[in-house]
Amino acid sequence: DILGIDIQVVNFSQEYKDKVFKFFLSEYESGRTPNPDVLCNSEIKFNIFLKHAIKMGGDLIATGHYAQIDEKDGMYRLLKAEDGTKDQSYFLHQLTQKQLSKTIFPIGKSFKRDVRQIAKNIGLPNHDKKDSTGICFIGDRSFRDFIGKYLPDNPGEIVTDKGETIGYHKGLMYYTLGQRQGLGIGGAGAPWYVVNKDMKKNILLVSQGRDNTHLLSDALIAKKPTWISGRAPNIHWVFNAKTRYSQIHAPCTIDKITENKFEIKFAEAQWAITPGQYAVVYESNVCIGGGTIESSFNCSEKS
Repeated sequence: DILGIDIQVVNFSQEYKDKVFKFFLSEYESGRTPNPDVLCNSEIKFNIFLKHAIKMGGDLIATGHYAQIDEKDGMYRLLKAEDGTKDQSYFLHQLTQKQLSKTIFPIGKSFKRDVRQIAKNIGLPNHDKKDSTGICFIGDRSFRDFIGKYLPDNPGEIVTDKGETIGYHKGLMYYTLGQRQGLGIGGAGAPWYVVNKDMKKNILLVSQGRDNTHLLSDALIAKKPTWISGRAPNIHWVFNAKTRYSQIHAPCTIDKITENKFEIKFAEAQWAITPGQYAVVYESNVCIGGGTIESSFNCSEKS
Protein backbone atom coordinates (compact mmCIF):
# COMPACT_ATOMS: atom_id res chain seq x y z
CA ASP A 1 0.00 0.00 0.00
CA ILE A 2 2.74 2.46 0.93
CA LEU A 3 4.86 1.77 -2.14
CA GLY A 4 1.86 1.73 -4.46
CA ILE A 5 2.75 -1.54 -6.18
CA ASP A 6 0.82 -4.74 -6.72
CA ILE A 7 1.50 -7.85 -4.65
CA GLN A 8 0.67 -11.45 -5.41
CA VAL A 9 0.55 -13.86 -2.47
CA VAL A 10 1.51 -17.47 -3.19
CA ASN A 11 1.18 -20.23 -0.60
CA PHE A 12 4.09 -22.67 -0.40
CA SER A 13 3.26 -23.98 3.08
CA GLN A 14 2.76 -27.57 1.91
CA GLU A 15 6.08 -27.58 0.07
CA TYR A 16 7.73 -26.13 3.17
CA LYS A 17 6.20 -28.86 5.31
CA ASP A 18 7.33 -31.61 2.92
CA LYS A 19 10.84 -30.37 2.16
CA VAL A 20 11.89 -28.51 5.32
CA PHE A 21 9.71 -29.18 8.37
CA LYS A 22 9.59 -32.99 8.07
CA PHE A 23 13.38 -33.06 7.72
CA PHE A 24 13.68 -30.74 10.75
CA LEU A 25 11.69 -33.15 12.93
CA SER A 26 13.49 -36.20 11.59
CA GLU A 27 16.89 -34.72 12.40
CA TYR A 28 15.91 -33.87 15.98
CA GLU A 29 14.41 -37.32 16.44
CA SER A 30 17.75 -38.80 15.32
CA GLY A 31 19.70 -36.73 17.86
CA ARG A 32 21.09 -34.16 15.46
CA THR A 33 20.65 -30.36 15.48
CA PRO A 34 19.45 -29.12 12.07
CA ASN A 35 19.40 -25.60 10.65
CA PRO A 36 16.12 -25.22 8.70
CA ASP A 37 17.08 -21.80 7.28
CA VAL A 38 19.60 -23.40 4.91
CA LEU A 39 17.01 -25.81 3.50
CA CYS A 40 14.39 -23.09 3.31
CA ASN A 41 16.70 -21.10 1.04
CA SER A 42 17.81 -23.96 -1.20
CA GLU A 43 14.43 -25.73 -1.44
CA ILE A 44 11.82 -22.97 -1.15
CA LYS A 45 13.05 -19.42 -1.80
CA PHE A 46 15.63 -20.20 -4.49
CA ASN A 47 13.93 -23.25 -5.94
CA ILE A 48 10.12 -23.37 -5.77
CA PHE A 49 9.66 -19.60 -5.45
CA LEU A 50 12.31 -18.84 -8.08
CA LYS A 51 10.66 -21.20 -10.57
CA HIS A 52 7.28 -19.59 -9.87
CA ALA A 53 8.71 -16.10 -10.44
CA ILE A 54 10.30 -17.11 -13.74
CA LYS A 55 7.04 -18.76 -14.82
CA MET A 56 5.26 -15.47 -14.10
CA GLY A 57 7.59 -13.78 -16.58
CA GLY A 58 10.26 -12.45 -14.22
CA ASP A 59 13.90 -12.29 -15.22
CA LEU A 60 15.33 -12.26 -11.70
CA ILE A 61 14.30 -12.49 -8.07
CA ALA A 62 15.51 -10.03 -5.42
CA THR A 63 15.69 -10.87 -1.74
CA GLY A 64 16.77 -8.99 1.37
CA HIS A 65 19.64 -11.29 2.25
CA TYR A 66 22.88 -9.70 3.41
CA ALA A 67 25.19 -11.25 0.82
CA GLN A 68 26.65 -10.37 -2.57
CA ILE A 69 26.95 -11.98 -6.00
CA ASP A 70 29.48 -11.27 -8.70
CA GLU A 71 30.02 -12.81 -12.12
CA LYS A 72 33.09 -13.24 -14.29
CA ASP A 73 33.26 -15.14 -17.57
CA GLY A 74 29.92 -16.78 -16.85
CA MET A 75 30.92 -18.02 -13.39
CA TYR A 76 28.95 -16.71 -10.43
CA ARG A 77 30.37 -16.31 -6.93
CA LEU A 78 28.63 -15.88 -3.58
CA LEU A 79 30.37 -13.22 -1.49
CA LYS A 80 30.02 -12.17 2.11
CA ALA A 81 28.05 -8.99 2.79
CA GLU A 82 29.79 -5.68 3.43
CA ASP A 83 28.14 -5.65 6.85
CA GLY A 84 30.03 -8.52 8.45
CA THR A 85 27.79 -8.50 11.51
CA LYS A 86 24.76 -9.33 9.32
CA ASP A 87 26.35 -11.53 6.64
CA GLN A 88 24.00 -14.36 5.66
CA SER A 89 26.13 -16.21 3.12
CA TYR A 90 26.31 -19.14 5.57
CA PHE A 91 22.60 -19.79 4.99
CA LEU A 92 23.03 -19.57 1.20
CA HIS A 93 25.95 -21.94 0.71
CA GLN A 94 23.84 -24.57 -1.11
CA LEU A 95 22.86 -22.27 -3.96
CA THR A 96 23.81 -23.33 -7.48
CA GLN A 97 25.20 -21.44 -10.45
CA LYS A 98 21.75 -21.36 -12.05
CA GLN A 99 20.12 -20.01 -8.89
CA LEU A 100 22.75 -17.31 -8.42
CA SER A 101 22.42 -16.28 -12.07
CA LYS A 102 18.73 -15.48 -11.48
CA THR A 103 19.17 -13.65 -8.16
CA ILE A 104 20.14 -10.19 -6.93
CA PHE A 105 20.79 -9.06 -3.36
CA PRO A 106 20.13 -5.29 -3.44
CA ILE A 107 21.28 -4.60 0.14
CA GLY A 108 24.39 -6.79 0.11
CA LYS A 109 26.68 -3.77 -0.13
CA SER A 110 24.83 -1.85 2.60
CA PHE A 111 25.03 -1.81 6.36
CA LYS A 112 21.90 -2.62 8.35
CA ARG A 113 21.91 0.77 10.06
CA ASP A 114 21.91 2.50 6.65
CA VAL A 115 19.08 0.31 5.36
CA ARG A 116 17.02 1.25 8.41
CA GLN A 117 17.73 4.92 7.81
CA ILE A 118 16.69 4.69 4.14
CA ALA A 119 13.47 2.96 5.18
CA LYS A 120 12.80 5.68 7.74
CA ASN A 121 13.49 8.46 5.25
CA ILE A 122 10.92 7.13 2.77
CA GLY A 123 8.33 6.47 5.47
CA LEU A 124 8.30 2.68 5.75
CA PRO A 125 6.64 1.69 9.05
CA ASN A 126 8.95 -1.29 9.61
CA HIS A 127 12.17 0.77 9.67
CA ASP A 128 12.63 0.08 13.39
CA LYS A 129 11.23 -3.45 13.48
CA LYS A 130 13.21 -5.78 15.72
CA ASP A 131 15.62 -8.17 14.01
CA SER A 132 14.22 -11.67 13.67
CA THR A 133 16.03 -14.32 15.68
CA GLY A 134 15.69 -18.04 16.23
CA ILE A 135 13.75 -20.50 14.11
CA CYS A 136 11.10 -18.70 12.06
CA PHE A 137 8.22 -21.16 12.53
CA ILE A 138 8.74 -21.34 16.31
CA GLY A 139 8.92 -17.58 16.93
CA ASP A 140 8.69 -16.51 20.56
CA ARG A 141 7.35 -19.86 21.74
CA SER A 142 9.38 -22.19 23.96
CA PHE A 143 11.37 -24.60 21.81
CA ARG A 144 10.61 -27.43 24.24
CA ASP A 145 6.86 -26.75 24.14
CA PHE A 146 6.91 -26.57 20.35
CA ILE A 147 8.94 -29.70 19.66
CA GLY A 148 6.99 -31.61 22.32
CA LYS A 149 3.85 -31.28 20.18
CA TYR A 150 5.45 -33.36 17.44
CA LEU A 151 7.93 -35.67 19.19
CA PRO A 152 7.00 -37.62 22.35
CA ASP A 153 9.09 -37.29 25.49
CA ASN A 154 11.58 -40.10 26.02
CA PRO A 155 13.13 -39.68 29.49
CA GLY A 156 16.54 -41.07 30.34
CA GLU A 157 19.61 -40.63 32.48
CA ILE A 158 22.08 -37.75 32.56
CA VAL A 159 25.52 -39.27 33.01
CA THR A 160 28.89 -37.56 33.64
CA ASP A 161 32.10 -38.26 31.76
CA LYS A 162 33.12 -40.31 34.83
CA GLY A 163 30.09 -42.60 34.46
CA GLU A 164 28.03 -41.18 37.34
CA THR A 165 24.28 -40.65 36.95
CA ILE A 166 23.45 -37.18 38.27
CA GLY A 167 20.00 -36.48 36.86
CA TYR A 168 17.37 -37.27 34.26
CA HIS A 169 16.41 -35.72 30.92
CA LYS A 170 13.00 -35.59 29.24
CA GLY A 171 14.20 -36.49 25.75
CA LEU A 172 17.49 -36.19 23.87
CA MET A 173 15.87 -34.04 21.16
CA TYR A 174 15.64 -31.17 23.66
CA TYR A 175 19.42 -30.87 23.99
CA THR A 176 22.36 -29.95 21.79
CA LEU A 177 26.13 -30.12 22.17
CA GLY A 178 27.54 -27.31 24.27
CA GLN A 179 24.20 -26.61 25.96
CA ARG A 180 24.46 -25.33 29.53
CA GLN A 181 21.02 -23.98 30.42
CA GLY A 182 18.01 -26.13 31.17
CA LEU A 183 19.85 -29.27 32.29
CA GLY A 184 18.37 -29.26 35.78
CA ILE A 185 21.65 -30.25 37.40
CA GLY A 186 23.87 -28.19 39.68
CA GLY A 187 26.31 -28.82 42.45
CA ALA A 188 29.80 -27.71 43.28
CA GLY A 189 32.43 -26.76 40.73
CA ALA A 190 32.21 -25.51 37.16
CA PRO A 191 28.90 -25.53 35.21
CA TRP A 192 27.80 -28.65 33.38
CA TYR A 193 27.67 -28.82 29.58
CA VAL A 194 26.21 -31.36 27.17
CA VAL A 195 29.11 -33.16 25.47
CA ASN A 196 27.38 -36.06 23.71
CA LYS A 197 24.14 -37.98 23.23
CA ASP A 198 24.02 -41.79 23.31
CA MET A 199 20.97 -42.49 21.20
CA LYS A 200 21.06 -46.27 21.66
CA LYS A 201 21.12 -46.07 25.46
CA ASN A 202 19.09 -42.84 25.61
CA ILE A 203 21.77 -41.20 27.77
CA LEU A 204 22.69 -37.51 27.88
CA LEU A 205 26.42 -37.16 28.56
CA VAL A 206 27.71 -34.09 30.40
CA SER A 207 31.01 -32.71 31.62
CA GLN A 208 32.05 -29.71 33.69
CA GLY A 209 33.64 -26.57 32.28
CA ARG A 210 33.07 -24.88 28.94
CA ASP A 211 36.51 -25.77 27.60
CA ASN A 212 36.61 -29.40 28.67
CA THR A 213 38.28 -31.65 26.11
CA HIS A 214 35.03 -33.42 25.24
CA LEU A 215 33.79 -30.25 23.53
CA LEU A 216 36.96 -29.48 21.55
CA SER A 217 37.72 -30.98 18.12
CA ASP A 218 40.19 -29.98 15.41
CA ALA A 219 38.62 -31.94 12.55
CA LEU A 220 35.25 -32.98 11.20
CA ILE A 221 33.62 -35.08 8.52
CA ALA A 222 30.83 -33.46 6.50
CA LYS A 223 28.39 -35.25 4.21
CA LYS A 224 26.28 -34.21 1.20
CA PRO A 225 28.77 -31.60 -0.06
CA THR A 226 27.56 -28.78 -2.26
CA TRP A 227 30.05 -26.56 -4.13
CA ILE A 228 28.79 -23.29 -5.57
CA SER A 229 31.12 -23.42 -8.57
CA GLY A 230 29.91 -26.91 -9.41
CA ARG A 231 33.29 -28.48 -8.68
CA ALA A 232 35.18 -29.39 -5.53
CA PRO A 233 37.92 -27.05 -4.26
CA ASN A 234 41.62 -27.92 -4.22
CA ILE A 235 42.59 -29.98 -1.21
CA HIS A 236 45.23 -28.76 1.25
CA TRP A 237 44.71 -25.09 0.34
CA VAL A 238 44.18 -22.83 3.32
CA PHE A 239 40.51 -21.92 3.66
CA ASN A 240 38.27 -20.64 6.44
CA ALA A 241 35.22 -22.45 7.74
CA LYS A 242 32.30 -21.96 10.12
CA THR A 243 30.51 -24.80 11.90
CA ARG A 244 27.64 -22.55 13.01
CA TYR A 245 26.32 -19.20 11.81
CA SER A 246 27.49 -17.18 14.82
CA GLN A 247 31.02 -18.59 14.79
CA ILE A 248 34.12 -16.64 13.79
CA HIS A 249 35.79 -17.95 10.62
CA ALA A 250 38.46 -20.51 11.50
CA PRO A 251 41.51 -21.32 9.29
CA CYS A 252 41.40 -24.86 7.92
CA THR A 253 42.31 -27.23 5.12
CA ILE A 254 40.04 -29.61 3.20
CA ASP A 255 40.95 -33.22 2.56
CA LYS A 256 39.49 -36.52 1.33
CA ILE A 257 36.82 -35.00 -0.90
CA THR A 258 34.43 -37.49 -2.49
CA GLU A 259 31.02 -37.16 -4.06
CA ASN A 260 29.40 -37.87 -0.69
CA LYS A 261 31.80 -36.57 1.98
CA PHE A 262 34.81 -34.41 2.78
CA GLU A 263 37.04 -33.73 5.76
CA ILE A 264 37.99 -30.41 7.34
CA LYS A 265 41.07 -29.99 9.53
CA PHE A 266 41.29 -26.83 11.62
CA ALA A 267 44.44 -25.01 12.64
CA GLU A 268 43.02 -24.76 16.17
CA ALA A 269 40.48 -26.88 18.02
CA GLN A 270 36.86 -25.74 17.59
CA TRP A 271 34.18 -25.74 20.29
CA ALA A 272 31.07 -27.95 20.24
CA ILE A 273 31.07 -29.03 16.58
CA THR A 274 27.51 -30.31 16.29
CA PRO A 275 26.20 -33.08 13.99
CA GLY A 276 23.36 -31.83 11.81
CA GLN A 277 24.70 -28.29 11.58
CA TYR A 278 26.53 -27.11 8.45
CA ALA A 279 30.24 -26.68 7.90
CA VAL A 280 30.54 -23.80 5.41
CA VAL A 281 33.83 -23.07 3.68
CA TYR A 282 35.22 -19.72 2.52
CA GLU A 283 38.20 -18.55 0.50
CA SER A 284 38.75 -14.99 1.67
CA ASN A 285 35.32 -13.34 1.33
CA VAL A 286 34.00 -15.92 -1.15
CA CYS A 287 31.69 -18.68 0.05
CA ILE A 288 32.62 -21.82 -1.88
CA GLY A 289 30.13 -24.28 -0.38
CA GLY A 290 29.86 -26.74 2.48
CA GLY A 291 28.21 -29.84 3.87
CA THR A 292 26.26 -31.28 6.77
CA ILE A 293 28.41 -32.15 9.79
CA GLU A 294 28.38 -35.90 10.37
CA SER A 295 30.99 -36.19 13.14
CA SER A 296 34.02 -34.50 14.67
CA PHE A 297 37.27 -35.76 16.12
CA ASN A 298 40.80 -34.83 17.12
CA CYS A 299 43.42 -35.62 14.50
CA SER A 300 45.76 -37.08 17.12
CA GLU A 301 43.05 -39.50 18.28
CA LYS A 302 42.20 -40.63 14.75
CA SER A 303 45.81 -41.25 13.86
